[in-house]
Amino acid sequence: MSKIMEGKTAIVLGVWNKWSIAYAISQAFVREGAKLILTYQNERAKPAVEELGGELGAVALVPCDVQVQSEIEQLPKSLDAAGIALDVVVHSIASANHEDLNQPFLNTSRDGFSFALNVSAYSLVALSKALSPLMASGGSIMTLTYLGSTRVVTNYNVMGVAKAALEAEVKYLASELGSKNIRVNAISAGPIKTISARGIKDFSKVLDFVAQHAPLRRNTDPAEVADTAVFLGSDLGRGVTGNILFVDAGFQIVGL
Repeated sequence: MSKIMEGKTAIVLGVWNKWSIAYAISQAFVREGAKLILTYQNERAKPAVEELGGELGAVALVPCDVQVQSEIEQLPKSLDAAGIALDVVVHSIASANHEDLNQPFLNTSRDGFSFALNVSAYSLVALSKALSPLMASGGSIMTLTYLGSTRVVTNYNVMGVAKAALEAEVKYLASELGSKNIRVNAISAGPIKTISARGIKDFSKVLDFVAQHAPLRRNTDPAEVADTAVFLGSDLGRGVTGNILFVDAGFQIVGL
C-alpha cells in the first residue's frame, strides 16, 4: 500500500510523551512515509523528546520554547541551515496556570489570562510567520482545538477563551497564506485522557458524559485524530483550508 505522505517533511511541536495527541500524529506521519522533525521546550524536556524521536525515527530534534521569541526566530534558521524545507507544521501546544483551571472563570488573573493566550494561541501566529517561508511549495499548517472554544465546558475556563482565539486565527491565517498555497486548519478533538488533560478539574466526568451522549457512544481515540492530521497534511486535503474539523465521536452535534 502506498504511503500518502511520502516525500513530505513535517515538524511537530508539542510531543511530550507517548500519551499526547502530538505523539499519535507523529506516529501516523511516519507510518505514511513523512520525514519527522520534533521540537523540545528546554533542556529538562530534551532527554524525553530525544528518546521518543529516536523511537519514531525523527530526522531532527530542535529546541523551541514558544514563550521565547528569539527561539521561534532561530527555529527556521536552524532548519534552513540543515537544508530542511517543510511541507507540514503541527501546532499541538497549549497551557494555562493550574489555579486558573480550578477556580471560577470570573477570577482569572490578568497574568494567567496573558499566559494562556500567549502559549496556546499567539504561538500559532508566531510559528506560522517563522516557518511559512520554509514552505516554498505550499503545504499544511494545523493546530488542535476543543469544543470548549464555543460552548461552556465546566472547568475549562480560560483555555476555552484561548481556543476561541486560536480558531479565529486559523481563519485569518488561512486567508493570508492561501496565496502561497499554504493551508491552515484546526482539528477539534474530543476529550482524550492525556497527561495535560488531568489538569482540568473533574475531567473524568467529562469523559463519562461524552461516552454516554456522543452519537457513537464512546470517547475519541488519539489514532482517529492522527489519521485526520494525515488527511490534512497529505495531498488528500489539498482543497481544505480555514476549517475546524471535528473528531469527537459526533459529540459536537448534541444538544440536550
